[in-house]
Amino acid sequence: MHANQSNPVDPITLEVIRNRFDVIVEEMELTLFKSSHSTIVKEGLDASAALFTAAGQTIAQATGIPIHLGALILAVEAIIKKFPPNRMRPGDMYVVNDPYAGGTHLPDVVVVVPVFHQDQVVALATTMAHHQEIGGKSPGSVPTDATEVYQEGLRIPPLKLAEGGVLNTTLLELWQQNVRIPDIVMGDLRAQMAAGKLAATRIARLIEEYGVTTMLDAVNQLMDQAEAMMRAQIRRMPPGSYTFADYLDNDGIELDKRVKIEATVTVQGSDIQVDFTGTSPQTKGPFNCVPSSTLSAVYYVVRAITDPDTPNNAGVFRPVKVVLPPGTLVNPHPPAPVCARTASVKRIADTLLGALVQAMPQRMPAANSGQLLVLSFGGVDPLTGRRFVTSELGAGGMGARPTKDGIDAIDTDVTNCMNIPVEALELDHPLRIVKNRLWDGSGGAGQYRGGLGYEKVFEVVRGEVIIAHRGERFCSQPWGLFGGRPAPKSRSFVRRRDGRTEEIPSKGMYTLSPGDQLHVFVSGGGGYGDPLQRKPLRVLEDVLDRKVSLAEARDVYGVVIDEATWTVDPELTAQRRTELAAACGPNMLTYSRRDESGFSSPLPLGEG
Repeated sequence: MHANQSNPVDPITLEVIRNRFDVIVEEMELTLFKSSHSTIVKEGLDASAALFTAAGQTIAQATGIPIHLGALILAVEAIIKKFPPNRMRPGDMYVVNDPYAGGTHLPDVVVVVPVFHQDQVVALATTMAHHQEIGGKSPGSVPTDATEVYQEGLRIPPLKLAEGGVLNTTLLELWQQNVRIPDIVMGDLRAQMAAGKLAATRIARLIEEYGVTTMLDAVNQLMDQAEAMMRAQIRRMPPGSYTFADYLDNDGIELDKRVKIEATVTVQGSDIQVDFTGTSPQTKGPFNCVPSSTLSAVYYVVRAITDPDTPNNAGVFRPVKVVLPPGTLVNPHPPAPVCARTASVKRIADTLLGALVQAMPQRMPAANSGQLLVLSFGGVDPLTGRRFVTSELGAGGMGARPTKDGIDAIDTDVTNCMNIPVEALELDHPLRIVKNRLWDGSGGAGQYRGGLGYEKVFEVVRGEVIIAHRGERFCSQPWGLFGGRPAPKSRSFVRRRDGRTEEIPSKGMYTLSPGDQLHVFVSGGGGYGDPLQRKPLRVLEDVLDRKVSLAEARDVYGVVIDEATWTVDPELTAQRRTELAAACGPNMLTYSRRDESGFSSPLPLGEG
């Protein structure tokens, strides 16, 4: 534990100040959401906010988007390395998005606003927002076929956004000239600046009440407290090393080549190490993760398995060591493309959770859908003559839990975004949503059933629309646990106006004309436990809700339903379950895995 040289703050005051920090970052984030112009921020909520010390240590971070947990650390470090806090002045603001200079991917723009007390920097108010556009070769700046970062958009190294309250108009003019929807981009940027200024006002009020010395002492004490809480939780975990591997479908360029993510989680005393040795080399396509992105998945998983009351500050990261082999998917060399790294971060989280199943089998859920289906739509609306760019953030099902079913169509783990409402998509863009519903039977069977995914149909109303399609789990299935079945694979296809149907892979760029439709099916989560142990009345409810078919009820759950009365036949059910039990093998920890030869195989409990 780090030595604390500050004066101790009494427990009541400490808790009050801790909650004040949490409220400030939540209010920053809410200001960002309410003031933004883009669909992806104001509807999808793809943004976050945090407070840092002048030395770059996290004080508090809003909990909206876990993929940003820890991702801001390297960006703030890059800013203060180039612009030391002792040279910062009131009215200064800073910006960065370069993945190889502390950023994550180019659409994620970080704005840092220093907070002063008597000309001393006492905090750095920091926001990150996924901008709907940052230029590059395709609308939305997430081309799935990018082969170098230069194709992905405008790279902004750590720069001054404002000096002494005067905006850097040269930077802003250059920025606006390189994006397709400058008004929306500048609107979101102003929302970030407003959130930072709000934080300065709130911290000034906090200092008025408690004094700057007490506030800074509380920061140090809260970090030590968070570290102690994390170490106490890690000590309760079974010591040992736990290895697991999972695979991306492809990298968007080599569509028939799976991409391996391997991690070994080692628990020793109160320390935890995550080693990604064994992970595939960096990819040709844009699914690489720079360290800030990889660390966000690691920090999320560590937080998920420890006490939820632990503050989100720098102390929680002290017990965690991460090994990132250079030149691999999780730590690429520039100028490797990185714009579509969300899919990789999701799979990194899957891999780490799969490893930890072996350490804490009774606490971990089955695999979720393993993706956030991200679609970017762009073009020129012939009705208005204006360029448009918008997104879809499609969530599949949650994996079943040790005592509960998974939740249907909900974004899980690192992303935690909201879906884009139909009304928001249709109101401002030449698109129509023909269908948006749960995908029947898409949850993995089990004593506790995986949550369902969804199916959705997008139709182009007018003009040509370019679509970047970033999906996953087209080639593998979300795994179940302890006899739970995997969920089905995802799929998508394009139905042209003339009736032709084109099956499409999980990643690709497509152009649709009026009357063309994109159909997407996003998988549910894996099941938990033997399906034959699910209560027959629960299965009947699932059938009536169209979450399970009659055939699946009979052949997987062993429940025979009388279609005349819509009741369970107890005698035939008992007979059917006896037959299915006799045909089943041993209880398996059914990770549905895919090795380099392309075959899936179950993994018995305890094997790595």
